[in-house]
Amino acid sequence: MLPCNYACNTADHATTRRAFLGAGLGATAALGADGFANPVHAAELKKAQKRVLVIFLEGGVSQLETWDPKPNTDTGGPFKSIATSVPGTRVCELLPLAAKQMHRIALVRSLNSQTDDHGVGHNVMLTGRKMEPGIVYPHLGAVAARLLNSNANALPGHIRIVPKGGSGFNGADATFLGPKFASVGLGDGKPPADLFRPANLTPTEDEQRDAFRKRLDERFAKSRKSAATDAYTESFTQAERVVKQAEVFDISKEPEKVADKYGRHDFGRHMLLARRLLEAGVTYVKVSHSNYDTHHENFDFHIEQLAEFDKPFSALLDDLADRGMLDSTLVVVMSEMGRTPKINDRYGRDHWGRAWSVALAGAGIKGGAVVGKTNATGTAVTGREVWTGHLFHTYLQAVGLDSTKNFYPNERPVPIADPKTAAISEVLA
Repeated sequence: MLPCNYACNTADHATTRRAFLGAGLGATAALGADGFANPVHAAELKKAQKRVLVIFLEGGVSQLETWDPKPNTDTGGPFKSIATSVPGTRVCELLPLAAKQMHRIALVRSLNSQTDDHGVGHNVMLTGRKMEPGIVYPHLGAVAARLLNSNANALPGHIRIVPKGGSGFNGADATFLGPKFASVGLGDGKPPADLFRPANLTPTEDEQRDAFRKRLDERFAKSRKSAATDAYTESFTQAERVVKQAEVFDISKEPEKVADKYGRHDFGRHMLLARRLLEAGVTYVKVSHSNYDTHHENFDFHIEQLAEFDKPFSALLDDLADRGMLDSTLVVVMSEMGRTPKINDRYGRDHWGRAWSVALAGAGIKGGAVVGKTNATGTAVTGREVWTGHLFHTYLQAVGLDSTKNFYPNERPVPIADPKTAAISEVLA
């Protein structure tokens, strides 16, 4: 999570990420008979490779000001609902561009994530599991990187783009899957530190230095190889692969009109970078947008925050569709919780995990579907209640994975997704 002064002042927002230590489909089909890359086949593979993009609205976005508006009620707030590209489905007027994309989007309006805590909510939304003693489950990004990523891909399979700070390698989110599938964080969307070779170091000198390092690593590994040395070696190797793909991180390579379409603010830049990473073959990208923890002035904050969200979100869906990637890219808009229907005495909304919404689009998703409902004031789920486990199964099945299988850390079977839940079939195409 990011260092951020949320209104609730909980300790969950004071944590930082570790420093950076420094990947599908097989590559064979992308090669011609002479062993050189076939550009046509390579392009088709890129379109077919399944990917996941999570847009995480940090702090707890209000479902009432986004996907499940309740206008003209005591809890609904001042905003109207508007028609969308799907007849009969309405969203909050703060999302005019997303409303035009609703034929590509499925809404789950009946999520009960069973927690009102930031840290716990963040964990259960990204793991699909309640926290349990004796085991820590891997995040969705690590699972996607493990099950979807091609070994031929030079880039990491699991990347986080965060507004400020948060750069580096985070082994904790991969847990028993191992450091190969842990996330690399890009603070402010900037590439990892020391990505480019120093100007005073020639390519030959750089190669000689690397060869010397490898000899020392090999000698060390012969006598003192351990899980820690394996983790370091994997981190360094991953970083080395990233260095070779440095231009992917440079959004200045994009035409001016494309940058304008996404927006020149931080979140617009980060979403454009996410598209570049996905197109380059990264399996999972998580983009964070903060701050939605609106205990004070909920409505003013959502006007500002959702104006930043709406434009690049819509631009990204159009861009993925135009490039032939939307059918293979699952896009999820989530948060760690929703906001209370009751408006407090500071014109804010507090933490609320009992009845809120998530949006999905792209790969394997039935655009225009709306699943579940809440009552007239949004205080309770009244139809098709789902938990985070249902969502986790849904994400995996949407990209063609069997979510009922097991991982086997230390030869112990661990279900990939919560076996007490199942996919939300109504949103799967």
